[in-house]
Amino acid sequence: MDVVFLSRLQFAAATMFHFLFVPLTLGLSIIVAYMETKYVKTGDEIYLKMTKFWGKIFLINFALGVVTGITLEFQFGTNWSRYSAFVGDIFGSLLAIEASVAFFLESTLIGVWIFGWKKISKKAHAIVMWLVAAAGNISAIWILIANGWMQHPVGYTIRNGRAELTDFMAVVTNKFAILEFFHTVSAGILLSAFFVMGVSAYHLLKKQHIDFFTRSFRIGLVLGIFFSIFVAVGGDVHGVHISEVQPAKLAAMESHWETTRRAPLHLIALPDQENERNKIEIGSIPGILSFLGYHDFNAEVRGLRDFPKDERPPVLLTFLSFRIMVFLGTFFILITIVGWFKRNRLVESPLYLKVMLWSIPLPYIAIEAGWVLAEVGRQPWIVYGLMKTSEAASPIAGAQVLTTLIGFFLIYGLLGAVGFYLIAEKARKGPEGIV
Repeated sequence: MDVVFLSRLQFAAATMFHFLFVPLTLGLSIIVAYMETKYVKTGDEIYLKMTKFWGKIFLINFALGVVTGITLEFQFGTNWSRYSAFVGDIFGSLLAIEASVAFFLESTLIGVWIFGWKKISKKAHAIVMWLVAAAGNISAIWILIANGWMQHPVGYTIRNGRAELTDFMAVVTNKFAILEFFHTVSAGILLSAFFVMGVSAYHLLKKQHIDFFTRSFRIGLVLGIFFSIFVAVGGDVHGVHISEVQPAKLAAMESHWETTRRAPLHLIALPDQENERNKIEIGSIPGILSFLGYHDFNAEVRGLRDFPKDERPPVLLTFLSFRIMVFLGTFFILITIVGWFKRNRLVESPLYLKVMLWSIPLPYIAIEAGWVLAEVGRQPWIVYGLMKTSEAASPIAGAQVLTTLIGFFLIYGLLGAVGFYLIAEKARKGPEGIV
């Protein structure tokens, strides 16, 4: 049993499961804070009900995110000890800041928000929710700075066989991390907007709590339109930077084998990595890949054959994950624009409401595909250009990793079933009984 493969599979399973809850936490905290602010400003009781209804879903989701996230950091010691020994001076400090500052602040503030009803003023209570949202997104900053350093290491020196920190500000202001943060967090807000619209669509189809869920839907719609476009623009900017610092990932994203000018984009391709070619190419558009990578239709794009075989990412998975992300991102823009014209007659648009209800899983799929693209496209490096994944695993037996991997699947499967049941049940019941 390959220890590296099993360790990668375990970390991927834990990360992707954890990431089912993180985006909704980031975005829904902002939406709940906005709703509570509207209540404080207008005194309209419906906004108070909206705050409590969506707030309870936020709390269930947050609890699941915490439980599933704790195990991730332990794996750096159990499964990836060689990696931790190599980059602990840099990576460890970033995770320590995230845990000791942002996460503890967020957890404390959530406690104040839960138990602070009628104990502090309405305005102060709303401010606490904004602080919860800020703390959650600050937590994301430090996690993505750490990941951004793995993607594009800066501000370090190699001394005594270890990467040691030399410029903390260079790490914090790493362009890759900044672009990754805005793209990831905006995707989380977009997911939350679709979640709110989808749940609202369910109740509007049943013609219950119409005013409550019409207002909720419109709040989600405004965020959905803005952030679907912002995610696309941010992704484009991020793609240009990837072409500069990770050209092999760009080539794998498009299954591009030969270095050429006016490099084409293939709408559909079937990569044959062993024979260094594409078995199938459909819908090739000249110059589009050059434009996407460099904003120049005539730019030269390096092909995969220019990189050593042992430094090429898995092409098929990288290619497909990018296509899924882009296709769904385009859908999000179009469907929210349609929603803008239907916002005043939602109840009279059952087909559109059904589409929005069944669209709830799509942002989750898009975000997971984006995460696969980011991490698989970086392979075979765990720290790009510095350390390969095969060099980073702990010196442990494969049977040990397999045992814990099976345990992860069983426990996370149970957690997921319970968690999503609770969220779905709360969403299905609606605001009845909320005072």
